[in-house]
Amino acid sequence: MNAVDTLRALHHDRAPGDPLILPGPWDAASARVFEEAGSPALATPSAGIALSLGYEDGQVPPGEMFAAIARIVRSVSVPVSADVEGGYGLPAKELVERLLETGAVGCNLEDSRGGALREPAEQAVFLAEVRAAAGSRLFVNARVDTFLRGVPEVAAAVERARLYVAAGADCVYPILAPPEALPALRAGIEGPLNAVAGAGGPSPQELGKLGATRITFGPGLLHRSLGALRDIADELV
Repeated sequence: MNAVDTLRALHHDRAPGDPLILPGPWDAASARVFEEAGSPALATPSAGIALSLGYEDGQVPPGEMFAAIARIVRSVSVPVSADVEGGYGLPAKELVERLLETGAVGCNLEDSRGGALREPAEQAVFLAEVRAAAGSRLFVNARVDTFLRGVPEVAAAVERARLYVAAGADCVYPILAPPEALPALRAGIEGPLNAVAGAGGPSPQELGKLGATRITFGPGLLHRSLGALRDIADELV
């Protein structure tokens, strides 16, 4: 089985309470740590890579982001999915080509542009173009930004998610959906459902019992690592 087929298979037939946990490496060293710990696949966070490169989230030049993804992919033997934000304004064919050149076999694509929600039909067209260009070579995780952008109604997230699945998305990611919304999202959306786990919130297993089939962490693991590094630095200084 090749890497993309492995990644796709990992998302299916998950038991409740046993979601696919995808740590988010920000560089080659962290990717190796997660692989050595037994992670079957990894999912890069754009915000984490941005911080590691000295940028604010959303400000990394595309060339630097693709280079960072390539270094992570090169450092491990497990499948890697890459967060490429909204696609950097690239045409779908070019975006797919550049992603595949990094060795990544999956991607996150968000439906915000410039801090505002994109029209769902437009995003669905873009996702369909990505799917057509990629064929089966990429696992596409379609991020739904309604909760992030102040639209709390579950129905709005479900409407977008259904459009994106119909356009060819393999998974949907209603980022920052409150845990109590997960059962309704699970009931309304076909296929894998991504939830983010954060400090002080439900565990990945608890999120799985609520309906999530895939758990990611955004830049949270980097922030935890920086906290430990600050403690070390305080001891030294």
